[in-house]
Parts: sequence; C-alpha cells; structure tokens
Amino acid sequence: MMLKQSITEDMKSAMRSGDKERLGTIRLALAAIKQREVDERVSLDDAQVLAVLEKMIKQRKEAITQFEAGGRADLVAKERAEIAVLEGYLPAQMSAAEVDALIRQAIAASGATSVKDMGKVMAAIKAQAQGRADMSVVGARVREQLGHQQSTTPSSPRASSTS
Repeated sequence: MMLKQSITEDMKSAMRSGDKERLGTIRLALAAIKQREVDERVSLDDAQVLAVLEKMIKQRKEAITQFEAGGRADLVAKERAEIAVLEGYLPAQMSAAEVDALIRQAIAASGATSVKDMGKVMAAIKAQAQGRADMSVVGARVREQLGHQQSTTPSSPRASSTS
C-alpha cells in the first residue's frame, strides 16, 4: 500500500476512534501532500510524500525551539505530539554506526578529499538515507569526516607570489 493511502486509512480510523489530536495532525499532513500535488500538478510517490512529512517534522522542531524560548510548554507538548504522529510514517531510522558506514562508503565512492567535495558525498548519501536519517545531522558528520580527512592528508605548500 502506498504511503499516502496508508495515511488516508489512518485518518479514517482516527475519525472512528475519536482521536482528535491524531486526526488533526493527519489532516495537516494530507493537506500538505495535496497542496504539493496541486502546486506541481503531479501525483506524489512515496519518496515525495516522505519529503513532505520530513519538512513538516522539521518545521515542528523549529517551532519547539521558539516555543521553549517563549516559555510556552503547552505548545511545545502539542508540537511534540504532532512530531510523534508524523514520525510514525517515516521508515525506521538508521543508527549512528549505519550512518557513519554510509558516509565512509560515499566518501570512498565519490573520491572526496575535502569539504569542497561535500555536495558529491551528500548526493550519494541522500538517495540511500532519505527519510531514514536527519540530513542536517548527516551533513554535519560528513563535514566533520571530510575536515578530519583533509587535516590528516598532507597538503602541498602554496607558492606565494609577490607583485
């Protein structure tokens, strides 16, 4: 069953059970999916639906930061509950060891040697880790590993030119 259909079925079951918070979050997700379909005039596949859900989760995490700064514990709890519902549709998250192994594999496959090559590495990783890992965390780890790799690789001295 496609992810979008699964979300629709969950909406129906939330309606039947009277779970208003879950129903509201699922309706928001379906509205975001439908909005993107209308904007792009396509029917979204599972990968695109995952991207919409990840964006919604990211927005809620940013809102939590703002609400915590403003001392709004009630809204923080509401956003966390919505994140929990949305994360239920994401595939199982990769462990830190799996992410590190994937990064090493992508660095080796792309031949990356410095932080300048980060785009190549991230493109290779994104195809395999999309929806299964927080890409901002993955990006930070890639930058860290490439920076570490660059500092251990002997660099050629640059000739200074004076005019």
